[in-house]
Amino acid sequence: MRILCATAIVLVALAPGALGQDGEMVEWPYVGGTQAHDKYSPLSDINRTNVGELEIVWSWDPNEQPMPELGARPGRFQASPLMIDGTLYLPTMYSRVVALDAETGAEKWIYDPRVYEDDASGASPGGNFHHRGIAFRREGDALHLFLNSRTRLYAIDAATGRLITSFGDGGSVLLTEGHGREVPSYTFDQTSPAVVYDDLVIVGSRVPDRVQRRFDTPGSVQAFDARTGERRWIFFTIPQSNDAFGADTWENQSWRYTGHANVWGLMSLDEERGLLYVPTSTPSSDYWGGRRPGANLFAESILCLDARTGERQWHFQTVHHGLWDYDLTAPPTLATISVDGRTIDAVAQVSKQGFTYVFDRVTGEPVWPIEERPVDTETDVPGEVPYPTQPFPTKPPAFAGQGISLDDANDLTPEIHALAIEELGEYRLGPLFTPPSLQGTLQRPQVGGGANWGGSAFDPETGFLYVRSTEGVSPNQICRNEGEDPDVDVEYSNNCPRGAVTAIFRGRPGAIPPVRSRLGPVPVIKPPWVRVSAIDLNRGEIAWQMPLGAGSRVVRNHPLLRGVDLPERLGGPGGRGPLVTAGGLVFFGSGDEHIYAFDKRTGEEVWRGALPFQAGGNPSTYRTRSGRQFLVIPTGAGPDAALVAFALPS
Repeated sequence: MRILCATAIVLVALAPGALGQDGEMVEWPYVGGTQAHDKYSPLSDINRTNVGELEIVWSWDPNEQPMPELGARPGRFQASPLMIDGTLYLPTMYSRVVALDAETGAEKWIYDPRVYEDDASGASPGGNFHHRGIAFRREGDALHLFLNSRTRLYAIDAATGRLITSFGDGGSVLLTEGHGREVPSYTFDQTSPAVVYDDLVIVGSRVPDRVQRRFDTPGSVQAFDARTGERRWIFFTIPQSNDAFGADTWENQSWRYTGHANVWGLMSLDEERGLLYVPTSTPSSDYWGGRRPGANLFAESILCLDARTGERQWHFQTVHHGLWDYDLTAPPTLATISVDGRTIDAVAQVSKQGFTYVFDRVTGEPVWPIEERPVDTETDVPGEVPYPTQPFPTKPPAFAGQGISLDDANDLTPEIHALAIEELGEYRLGPLFTPPSLQGTLQRPQVGGGANWGGSAFDPETGFLYVRSTEGVSPNQICRNEGEDPDVDVEYSNNCPRGAVTAIFRGRPGAIPPVRSRLGPVPVIKPPWVRVSAIDLNRGEIAWQMPLGAGSRVVRNHPLLRGVDLPERLGGPGGRGPLVTAGGLVFFGSGDEHIYAFDKRTGEEVWRGALPFQAGGNPSTYRTRSGRQFLVIPTGAGPDAALVAFALPS
């Protein structure tokens, strides 16, 4: 096991950015390509005619192992690297920041903040560490990197891999101060990259769903001086006074003790206007709102803040009084679209519930009407008062299946269909936003979406927004809390035999074993179980949809499916967001250990490349000084992980 101390190991000097003799270098300087999170590249060296020639040219192994003595394990490898001046910068699962040669994958230096030495028992269930990216800022000729991990924000010199000691306390600042409540460090985490605006570094926050108690940490966005580390402003996603905007949406002054409404997903930035777009999560407890009656602003909302001051410009709440864990986790995608002859600078927010909410990004006005519609409020859960209406966009149509009935039962074989009908019969079924129940409600989309943190990509050539969706279901059963877990003091929770969060309580006091499905790993509903969609943002229509991936080998080889002539593409679990390029392609990684390329206009699959492990994060692309375009993607988890680079034959 290779463990590096909290200092940098410098292997190769960085080279300054320049134009190469064989072609212009094209960088990928942000996790989402730009801070607009459009995930678009103008490169077309790899295109429809030659994508079939792509081959793996190098891979890099993070070489991270479990540390049982610290209760730490490396989780999924999810980080998309930045490519700046010919160097890749990325965090590993343990938040070690690494600099790699973008042409060869050779290590230049590694900085290890040793976050695995912190108690992460509350923030990372099972000790599984992961991180999704870092940010950068230029200070004169110097390049500064920013890593926000666990409870701290670090500033790193990209030339040496060493901390910038003039920043904060010797190179880092503590993120848990100034929240008005005690913030136990073991429950606080950071997994998404910061946003950099002018001389500010802006970060969100994450307190895990498993922690469900009064006076949990409220969600926040904080901005720090990029040079000194001094905090400039903080915005709370739950009002912190009776006079604050939105406090009246927390009945019985429940804002006083409710926590979460985290900003654990990725934020976006309109750099020209200085507008920050913030997606927020469900308040605590995710599935029982008996002690937080009301709509609960600004939970499950998209917020537009003034990046300079943190002042709210506008907001839209996508779920009132959330009971389904429908966090907004995907970064809002900024796009310029043309609707009925009007040019609109828009922001598009894809969601776990399968909707795409599209707004004028300056005014917050919906591009197409969003209707408040009555929803089912019948519940047998003590103390619960579901909200009577929810917002439904009139355009675009939902990109994921919503709600569930017996008609959705898996029918790949008569035996499977009979078992699926029997399984579905044990749950409460209904349309989107059917409340949780003591019996157990099946919700669709499942708690992971729909869309999740991988988000969407926008192509300025077609006007299409591309998104991956999981077409699964998850059980939402509520049961009385027996009070055995000190981090859970709600009267009712989802830690039940048919509860969606049972797995994250596993091995803890009061944990309840989950009920096993009659179908084992075979999904209870019809395939495809994962698909990709192209949404025409100029028309508000779905241009095309296709299944993504062959599906899990465990499912395809299951005894219930032995001898069955299965569809080629059932939809593979895992994988994240898209990458779209001027080469006419949109790329998606999949859980079936492949990366796929589709014709971005038609949805035709034109290539699939084998990966050593499941795709863990979003693909990205760049061109080096040699004139060669690369396609890179993080894969795997734990000891079995690799950053994989594809290119055309040289």
